[in-house]
Amino acid sequence: MSGKFSGNYPIETRAGEIERLHVQSKAMAPDALAMLDRFGPMLGWTCLDIGCGPGGITDLLSARVGPNGKVIGLDMNPAFLDHARKNAAPNTEFRQGDAYGSDLLAGSFDVVHMRFVASTAGNPERLLKEAMRLAKPGGIVALQEPDGSTLKCFPPHPAWDRLKMALLGAFTGVGANLELAERLYHFVFQAGLRDVQYRTALLGVRSVDPMVDYLPSTVESLRGTIVKLGLLSDNELSAALADCRAHLARPGTSFTMYTVAQVWGRTA
Repeated sequence: MSGKFSGNYPIETRAGEIERLHVQSKAMAPDALAMLDRFGPMLGWTCLDIGCGPGGITDLLSARVGPNGKVIGLDMNPAFLDHARKNAAPNTEFRQGDAYGSDLLAGSFDVVHMRFVASTAGNPERLLKEAMRLAKPGGIVALQEPDGSTLKCFPPHPAWDRLKMALLGAFTGVGANLELAERLYHFVFQAGLRDVQYRTALLGVRSVDPMVDYLPSTVESLRGTIVKLGLLSDNELSAALADCRAHLARPGTSFTMYTVAQVWGRTA
């Protein structure tokens, strides 16, 4: 098992994981841009994307800050970073480092962003404290986190239900929380950020959309944790993956993703 951080991140680095993350990022780009629009003009800003994986939102930030701005992507996974560097814009660099305690200088960034980090790696209080340390006075700290309860498929199918329970159970089993979205605004507000803003987004996915394999592919990346925790046996998992994929491929099938809460505020 390979982790992005010193927390309990349970997703494994496997063949296909980079592609899975790219499909996810592309699907979520319009809502990420809607959040960045709320930040106002960003030309010349310095931005940090914590837990960027093979790219995160660094491309969106790069376009916003322009050639005189700077974007840093931070991740612990060297394979993700090597991939990200191949497509990096001139104003973007990628560094290996720990989200809970990097060697980046305090007060260095106009924006510090994390997507699906606090919910999946655990210990969100520590992560937010570190993000606030890195932001400039008056800088923006932004989090995007999921509420997995809205993962619902229609028509319903037992294989979908088994994979959803395995997904949520795998993260719960390592101390993570895929329903952090419901308390994210309160969590950020209580941390002492000012002018805290709140936005939500919910994607609908059809059988013909690139995100159609979201649940099976994510569960595949959790296979080791799922089997270790006894949520499904290896054979049960393989059967559920095949049945769920067959169901999702049928015309007329659709599902809603997890709801994404976007919360951001400014440091004092």
